[in-house]
Amino acid sequence: MGSIPTLPGLVSTMIETPRLKMHVLLRGPSDGVPVLLIHGNASSSTFWEETMLALPLGYRAIAPDLRGYGDTEDKLIDATRGCMDWVNDLLDLMDVMGYARFHVAGHSLGGSVVWAMLAAAPERILTATVIAPGSPFGFGGTKDIQGTPCAPDFAGSGAGIVNPEFARLIAEGYRGSEFQAAPRNVMNSFYWKPPFRHPREEALLSGVLSEKIGPNKYPGDAVPSPHWPGVAPGKWGPANAISPKYVGDSVQRMLTAPTKPPILWVRGSDDPIVGDMSLFNMGTLGKLGVVPGWPGDEVHPPQPMVGQTRYVLEQYRANGGSFREEVIPDTGHSPHMEKPHIFDPLFHAHLQSV
Repeated sequence: MGSIPTLPGLVSTMIETPRLKMHVLLRGPSDGVPVLLIHGNASSSTFWEETMLALPLGYRAIAPDLRGYGDTEDKLIDATRGCMDWVNDLLDLMDVMGYARFHVAGHSLGGSVVWAMLAAAPERILTATVIAPGSPFGFGGTKDIQGTPCAPDFAGSGAGIVNPEFARLIAEGYRGSEFQAAPRNVMNSFYWKPPFRHPREEALLSGVLSEKIGPNKYPGDAVPSPHWPGVAPGKWGPANAISPKYVGDSVQRMLTAPTKPPILWVRGSDDPIVGDMSLFNMGTLGKLGVVPGWPGDEVHPPQPMVGQTRYVLEQYRANGGSFREEVIPDTGHSPHMEKPHIFDPLFHAHLQSV
């Protein structure tokens, strides 16, 4: 059983895999068509509950807590493998559960995991859905739609760009709203578009607070850099795992894979986290004057995250795959939670398309 109470109709369980013991939420018949749901950073499986309950009959919803999050066994994330620790954990989970092929959906960092899975094991995926996904080239430290690094050491990406106050308050289990970096404030200001408040705010906040904090955990280690903003990715933890330094050749592998599952890309029109002017990106913050010493658009512009994703998906299509982009208006970073009446029909139609 997980530590966060769930909505009626969901089963919370622990599943032992060869790599680690995973906490998983389940719904639907065990012989149903499997749908693997991968949560984002500073969140947990609880962020999928309404999506799970809305799935049509005949589907089996599977929402694990990723390594480093929730009630899953606390093991370190080797960031030098990019998202592959998570991919291997999830493929093992599906093996143990007896699912050779499955649908997969990922939100935010979970979308980054989906890109890596499309590169590593596309033959196992029936359809892929990415919701406000991190750029296929990684988060931070790149300057154009082709994913060219701003600096040779990928400065401006990784754990060093995470607000240490946010991580400290998660570690303390802080549920208040007194500080700007309070997890509750970050969730309500950035995960969705204000004034939206989620009816399960307390359970979701518990999900945010479930992230494992500490040396080599979240946010991870960082190294000093001679390049602006003076910090480059280290080797451990989730924030480093999504750095373009380690995402490596996954884009090329995804584009050249013989199997190309259809992709649905859903994003909110007003996403402050993943966008071409992301407020979590050093280039944007430098340009806005928030982070001093910005070297200018030539050297370190705001990362064109949406442009990069579209560029990669258009190549995916040109190489024989297919994708559909859906922009949900007046919506922030979590369209599946803010506008389920729009998201769910799109998602269900995509699942039923194969």
